[in-house]
Amino acid sequence: MNLQLVTIAIIAANVIISMKGFNDFSFFERYKFHVGSIRRGEQIRMLTSGFLHVDWSHLFFNMFTLYFFAPVVIMYFGTVKFLLIYLISLFAGNLLALFFHKDEYHYSAVGASGAVTGVLYAAILLQPDMRLALMFIPIPIPAYIFGILYLLYSIYGMRNRVGNIGHTAHFGGAVGGYAATLIFSPRLLETDTLMVALLAAPIVVLFILEKAKKN
Repeated sequence: MNLQLVTIAIIAANVIISMKGFNDFSFFERYKFHVGSIRRGEQIRMLTSGFLHVDWSHLFFNMFTLYFFAPVVIMYFGTVKFLLIYLISLFAGNLLALFFHKDEYHYSAVGASGAVTGVLYAAILLQPDMRLALMFIPIPIPAYIFGILYLLYSIYGMRNRVGNIGHTAHFGGAVGGYAATLIFSPRLLETDTLMVALLAAPIVVLFILEKAKKN
């Protein structure tokens, strides 16, 4: 697989910053996503938290996923737009996490999951028919089915606090990747209307559930 320089740079940044966090607790605490600190004005955490990880397995899984799906997005959009999708997804994931947990001042999180999920969702939108073979699903499935199921599970995880996983950041990242892809390639609204609608379905579901909860 042709690994582009921008992907190598992102992986290197994640590895270097995460390693610093592994070995320096004060550094980790200073730059992780933390609702109370962000609301006090430390917005830099909205960016830096996306390059910190809890441990090597957390880091490896995110970078491994990025390694496989980044080339698809780069092939369609080039380096600059790929990097924009990555960063937009990172911020979208953290913005949604901040929105959902704004009253939980001690809520914290780290990881590139939001950014990586955005890249994954962008790749699925661009190549919905590619087949994904996953460890827990022995039979390859169409990418768009995986994308829909993944976001539906993220909604379930968000609402039921399943595991020590930032489901909100995953979902927000996917929304960011989805929106950025359509902004950069609006023709998809005409050429792949059904797929665009199908991949939007979980986003609509979350909106409806949140509106119902407020009412």
